[in-house]
Amino acid sequence: MEASSAGSSISAVTGGKAKPHQPVAKDVNIFFDELEGVNSPSKDDDSLLHHGNLTSTSDDASRLEVVGEEVPDKNKANGLYFRDGKCRIDYILVYRKSNPQTEKREVFERNIRAEGLQMEKESSLTNSDIIFVKLHAPWEVLGKYAELMNVRMPFRPFNPFTAGAPCILVRCCFLNGHFIEINGRSRRSRRKIYYLHRRYKFMNRIEKQISRFRGWLPRKPMKLDKETLPDLEENDCYTAPFSQQRIHHFIIHNKDTFFNNATRSRIVHHILQRVKYEEGKNKIGLNRLLSNGSYEAAFPLHEGSYRSKNSIKTHGAENHRHLLYECWASWGVWYKYQPLDLVRRYFGEKIGLYFAWLGWYTGMLFPAAFIGLFVFLYGVTTLNHCQVSKEVCQATDIIMCPICDKYCPFMRLSDSCVYAKVTHLFDNGATVFFAVFMAVWATVFLEFWKRRRAVIAYDWDLIDWEEEEEEIRPQFEAKYSKKERMNPISGKPEPYQAFADKCSRLIVSASGIFFMICVVIAAVFGIVIYRVVTVSTFAAFKWALIRNNSQVATTGTAVCINFCIIMLLNVLYEKVALFLTNLEQPRTESEWENSFTLKMFLFQFVNLNSSTFYIAFFLGRFTGHPGAYLRLINRWRLEECHPSGCLIDLCMQMGIIMVLKQTWNNFMELGYPLIQNWWTRRKLRQEYGTQRKTSFPQWEKDYNLQPMNAYGLFDEYLEMILQFGFTTIFVAAFPLAPLLALLNNIIEIRLDAYKFVTQWRRPLASRAKDIGIWYGILEGIGILSVITNAFVIAVTSDFIPRLVYAYKYGPCAGQGEAGQKCMVGYVNASLSVFLVSDFENRSEPTSNGSEFSGSPLKYCRYRDYRDPPHSPVPYGYTLQFWHVLAARLAFIIVFEHLVFCIKHLISYLIPDLPKDLRDRMRREKYLIQEMMYEAELERLQKERKERKKNGKSYHNEWP
Repeated sequence: MEASSAGSSISAVTGGKAKPHQPVAKDVNIFFDELEGVNSPSKDDDSLLHHGNLTSTSDDASRLEVVGEEVPDKNKANGLYFRDGKCRIDYILVYRKSNPQTEKREVFERNIRAEGLQMEKESSLTNSDIIFVKLHAPWEVLGKYAELMNVRMPFRPFNPFTAGAPCILVRCCFLNGHFIEINGRSRRSRRKIYYLHRRYKFMNRIEKQISRFRGWLPRKPMKLDKETLPDLEENDCYTAPFSQQRIHHFIIHNKDTFFNNATRSRIVHHILQRVKYEEGKNKIGLNRLLSNGSYEAAFPLHEGSYRSKNSIKTHGAENHRHLLYECWASWGVWYKYQPLDLVRRYFGEKIGLYFAWLGWYTGMLFPAAFIGLFVFLYGVTTLNHCQVSKEVCQATDIIMCPICDKYCPFMRLSDSCVYAKVTHLFDNGATVFFAVFMAVWATVFLEFWKRRRAVIAYDWDLIDWEEEEEEIRPQFEAKYSKKERMNPISGKPEPYQAFADKCSRLIVSASGIFFMICVVIAAVFGIVIYRVVTVSTFAAFKWALIRNNSQVATTGTAVCINFCIIMLLNVLYEKVALFLTNLEQPRTESEWENSFTLKMFLFQFVNLNSSTFYIAFFLGRFTGHPGAYLRLINRWRLEECHPSGCLIDLCMQMGIIMVLKQTWNNFMELGYPLIQNWWTRRKLRQEYGTQRKTSFPQWEKDYNLQPMNAYGLFDEYLEMILQFGFTTIFVAAFPLAPLLALLNNIIEIRLDAYKFVTQWRRPLASRAKDIGIWYGILEGIGILSVITNAFVIAVTSDFIPRLVYAYKYGPCAGQGEAGQKCMVGYVNASLSVFLVSDFENRSEPTSNGSEFSGSPLKYCRYRDYRDPPHSPVPYGYTLQFWHVLAARLAFIIVFEHLVFCIKHLISYLIPDLPKDLRDRMRREKYLIQEMMYEAELERLQKERKERKKNGKSYHNEWP
C-alpha cells in the first residue's frame, strides 16, 4: 500500500481537493453458490483445460478476438500476454487440480472478476495437474486503484515563468539541480563555453599529444555507458498522486505503458489481498489462500529472457530483465556503478534500497580497507626495526616453562620468533590510530548513509510516503478474536491482546533467548575443553611438525570445529527464533518481522562472536602461574597464551571464521539455487528435449525458478550486518578485515544481482523508505565496537605494557621518549622467573631440560609480572603489574570518552539532509504553489470566456 500526505503535491493535481482513502475491502462483492456469475463457471472448469491449451475465463469482450484486428504474433509467442496478444499478464496464480480447496478458489476467482480483473487459465506443459491463472488489470481498474493507493505518476506542470500569458503545458524536470523544460525529445539547457587562447606552438603540440593519450584511456570507466544503454535512468520529473479527474495533467503517451510492470503487479496484488474467498469476517486475502494451500504459488512475471543472441550495444536490450543482466548482473561489469533507478523500476523500492545500501557500504569500505592495508604494510616495513621481535629472536638463552601438563617440553623463547614477527604485523604503533579511525568511520558511514538515503527517497518519491495502517496478522485474529476493542485510528473494532497475556509471553520469549545464549556459552565451554585437552595431545604427537607447533595446531582445529558448530546452531536458532516469535503473537507483519529479526541477529551474533570474545578477553588471563595453575573442575589446566602473546590466536580466529563464513554464504546464496535450477532443467531436457524446453511460455519458465525466501531480504541484510560487526568490533586485532569485506562485497553485489535476475522468480515490487530495524542494529554495533577495540588494545595487545616500560622502566624512563631504543630490555622485564622444583606433580614435565645446557634446568621463565621464588612473597605481583593495570584502565576510559565525543561531534556536524537537496525541496514547493496559482487563473479565464460567449456578464469579476 502507498500513502502520501495531502500536501502541495496532491493539491497541484487535484486542484486542492484530496480524495479520501476508502478501505478497498468494502467494495468487494461476494458471490456464493446460489449467486451465479454472469461470465464465470460455477466450479473450477478444469474439464475445459487440455494439456498446454489456453482456456480463457475472462469477460466476453476479452475472450473473443475482434474481427478484422490482427493479433500480434510476437506478443502471443513471448508468453507475456493473453491469447489475444493485447492484454499483458500482470500476475500469475498457480494451483493444483487435485487440491481439495475448490470452493474457496471458486469464490475468490469470482470476486477477482467482480473487481474488474481479467483472467485466463492454462494447464502446465510438464504436469497436467498444475494450473496457471493469468491475471490482467485493464486501464479502468488500474486508474481506480492507483488513485486509491496514491500511486505517484509523472504529470505536466504549468509553466510558472510566463506570468500574465496563458500557461502552456510543458514537461518540467530537475536536471543537476536546475529546472529545465523538455519538449518532446529535445532537452534545452544552457552551457558556458570557455575558449583558450594558445600562444605557443610548442605548448599546443604537447597538449595535443596529451589529449591524444587521454583519448586512448577509458573515460570514467566505473560509470555506465548511457549512449549504448539509453534506458538506464528515467527522467527525474515532477510526480503527484494519480487522479482520474485530472488525468489530462499526466504524461500519458500510451495507456498500456503508463503504469510500468512493477506498478501494475503491485496494484493487482493490492486487489488480491482484499478479495474475500469465504463467508466470515477474516476470510479475505491471497496470503491466507497461500498459507492454507488453496494456491501453490503467486508471482509477477519476469519480462522475458535475460539472454539474447544479439549484442546489446548494436541491437539494444530485449527487455528490462535483459538490460539488468547486461549492465548489472553480468560479471563483466563488476567494476561499474549499479543502475539503481533501473533496479528500483524492475524490483521496487525495497529491493532497490537494499542494493543502494550495499553499494554505499562497499564504497565506504574502500578508505577503511586502504588504511587497514597501510597499517599492515607499516608493520611489514618496520618489522626489521622492531626491538621486541629482535629480542625474542635473539633470546636463545631464555628457556620458557611448558605451556601444558607433562607432555609439553621446555622451549627456547627464540623458537617463537616467527610468531613474534607475525604479531608485530597486526600489533604495531599504527594499531591505535586505526582503531580510532574505524570508530569514526562507522559513524561517518551511518551519517552519510542517512544523507544518501534522503537523496534516494527524494528521487524515488518516498519523502512524503508513509505506510498505511497495517492489517492484523491472521494468527493474531484467530487467537484473540473473542476480545475486541476500538482501533483509535480507524475507529473499527479489532482483536485485542490483554497486557498480562502480552507480558507473560514476552517473559517466556526472553527466557528462551537466555536459554539459547546459555547453549552458545556451553558450546564455547566445550571448545575451551577441546583446546585444553588437545594441546597436550598435539605436544606428544609423532609428527615433528605438529609436535613443534602444537599450540597453533590446537587453535586452527578449534576454529574449524567452532565454525561447524556455528553453522549447525544457526539452523537450530532459526527454528527457535521462529517458535519464540510466533509465541509472542505480534499484531502486524512489521512487528513480527522486527521481533524475528532482532532474535535472529542476537542469536547469530552471539554464536559467531562468542569464541572470539573468549580468545580476546579471557584466554590466558586467569591461568594462575607455574606451581599454582587454575583448573577446570580441578582437572584440566586452563590454556595459556603463546609466548608471543594471545593476539596471534585472535587473528587466526577472525581470519578463518571470516573467510569460511563468507565462502559458505556465497555458496548457499548462489550455488544452491543454481544446482536446483540445473536439476529442474535437466529433468525437462530428458522428458521433453531441448527444443521443446525453449518453447515454454514465460510463466512456465518462472514457475521452475526458485521462489524468493520466505523472509524476504532478511538473509541478505543479516549476512552484511554480521560482516559489519566483524569489520568493526575486533578490527584493532585484524586490520585486514575491511579489505576482506571489500573483496567479498564486490563479489556479493554481482552474486545477489545474478540471483535476483536469473535464479529467482520475480519478487513483488514493494515500497520502503529506509532499511528498517537494521539501522538501529548498525548503530548498536558501532557503539559496541568502540568498547571492544578499547579492551583489545588495552588487554589483548602489548601496547600498554610496552608504553609503561618505555616511560617508566626502560632506558628512556623520565625522558618523555618512547622510540625503539627505549624498548631495550622489554622482553626480559616482561618475563618472570620460576623455580622448576616448585612444579606440581601433575604439571611436572617428563623432560628435565637437560637438552639445553647438558644439566637439568633449575629455572624457567613465563609471561607475567611476579616476584622471583626467593623473594619475601614468592610469586607475588610486582609494582610494574599494578602500573600496567592502572594504565590499561586509564586507557580504556580515555579512549572510550575521546572516541564517543568525536562520534557525537561528527553526528552533530553532519546534517541528515544535504543542503542542495533541501534547496531543491524548497524550490519544488515554491514551483508547485506557482503552478496551483496559474492553474486556478487559467480556469477562471476559461469560465469568463464561456460566460461571454453565452451572453452572460457579471460585474466585479476577477480577474
